[in-house]
Formats: sequence, structure tokens, C-alpha cells
Amino acid sequence: MDTGPTFIDNPHAPDLFSDSVTGFFHFSGNIKITFESARVDHSSSPGPINRVVIGRLVMPIAAAEGFARGLLDFIEKQRQQAESTPANATIQ
Repeated sequence: MDTGPTFIDNPHAPDLFSDSVTGFFHFSGNIKITFESARVDHSSSPGPINRVVIGRLVMPIAAAEGFARGLLDFIEKQRQQAESTPANATIQ
């Protein structure tokens, strides 16, 4: 049971989409993760595609480790669920 501060959901928090993680950096006890997305420059045709940094996530090492473990656990559960669901079935 979490005894920390009250959790308040913000329905207006932005969703970010990233095509890839560009890199990881450790500094002063924090892990910094740089995210990128492919963007097209439409000022010419065909427009060149560039890899653009869209954001950075900075977390203390312990929080980053918890995030990584939680994400891997979640992905594993999703794969198991997908493998156990017949191709023509729907998931509720």
C-alpha cells in the first residue's frame, strides 16, 4: 500500500508519441532518457525525414529502475494475453 502523497489524475496531461529512444545518460544520480520521432519537412517535395528530439525524461535511478521493471512486466503480460487469445476473439 502506497502511503505517499495523494495521487491526482490530470486528464489534460499531454500524451507523447515517440518512434524511438535515442539514448540514455546518467548524471547526478538521475537517468536521462532522450526520445525521438521521425518528422517530415514539407517545405520541399519530397520532404526529407529528420529524427527530431521530442522530449527527455529524467528520473532518479531507483524510480527509473522501478519504471523499467514495471514496463517489462506489463509488456510480458500483454504478450501472454495476446498469445492465449484466439485470432478471431475480441479482448474486453
